[in-house]
Amino acid sequence: MNWLQEQPGRTLIVSLDALVYGGLVQSRSSTLALHEALDRLEVLSRWRERTNAQVLAFGVIPRHPDATNRERNLALLRNLGYGFVYVEVPWDDALPGSPAVAEAATLPIPTRPGADEAGQVLLLRALNPGVRVRVLYDNPQAAPQVTRYDGIPLQESVARLLASAGAVLVDSRPDLVLMVYTGGDPRRGVLTVLRGLREAPVAVADIARVNRGDASLIGYLVALDLYRDLAAYAAWGTPANNLGTALAQGGLFAVSLCQKAGNPPTACEEWRSRALAQAYLEFLWGEIGRPWVRARFPEPLTEEAARYVFEHLQSEPTPHLRLGQLQPTGLIFPWRRSFEAEWQFRLEPVDQTQR
Repeated sequence: MNWLQEQPGRTLIVSLDALVYGGLVQSRSSTLALHEALDRLEVLSRWRERTNAQVLAFGVIPRHPDATNRERNLALLRNLGYGFVYVEVPWDDALPGSPAVAEAATLPIPTRPGADEAGQVLLLRALNPGVRVRVLYDNPQAAPQVTRYDGIPLQESVARLLASAGAVLVDSRPDLVLMVYTGGDPRRGVLTVLRGLREAPVAVADIARVNRGDASLIGYLVALDLYRDLAAYAAWGTPANNLGTALAQGGLFAVSLCQKAGNPPTACEEWRSRALAQAYLEFLWGEIGRPWVRARFPEPLTEEAARYVFEHLQSEPTPHLRLGQLQPTGLIFPWRRSFEAEWQFRLEPVDQTQR
């Protein structure tokens, strides 16, 4: 905790699970007593008093049935006290039978589905609040339906997410269009993207499947040179993960919004292109890499497994982005399991006359 006390700053965004338990995964199995957990929050009060800065925080209701001490985790969230400029509680993976949605309803602070994307959602709230967002669904009939892993209707999940980000839902003159792709007809998805691009930069949340994107949709977007013009794309996680990632990265990296927040145009384009590159590689991993490696290698995964799957993926096409052709250069397994793959890549300049 001494490290934090030495840091200056105007704004702190903090994962309470990381601060108190050591991480989201650790929060599910930690044996820490409630009074010890509450004591660990004191560092935030001391930092705030020293810097006179604002603190935004999130703590997660753990997924079921993994957590061994749900009562302790919930008690901590009920006793956060004051001093936060904003605090929220996403719930993790609310499959049928999970008590998370009911538990969230007992808390006196904002709640919503999600978890992993929460930090970047609060980053958008802190750095670029008030983004005007129009939400377009490829299939409007999906909006009132309960979404798998979220536990509430899709449109309610979107509304809570916008509130978390400090964004404003609008029907006209948006700064950003959030296109929610629920699947079934990728051509309809492309037409919805084109419709959105007539109004504002478009961020695509591909929630057709869990932890992997729709190959036909992204194939069309790449072939039509639409992917490189997106504000953001997300398909790596659950519906709430992808919605939050697309909204946050679109609100932060769409060049017009990024410049409005005071950043130079070249930096904005660099951030946007690199985020799109990373999102495409996450799609590639979920769609092809993860199934391939799971069929051939046991966990914990080795460097040899990383080398073989990387060689296998070299034949897959990659998009041309505004700063160049996406060229993967390496892949490792940071936690030696197949769910995550950490990519290295570069954007290779391309002679436009040869395209």
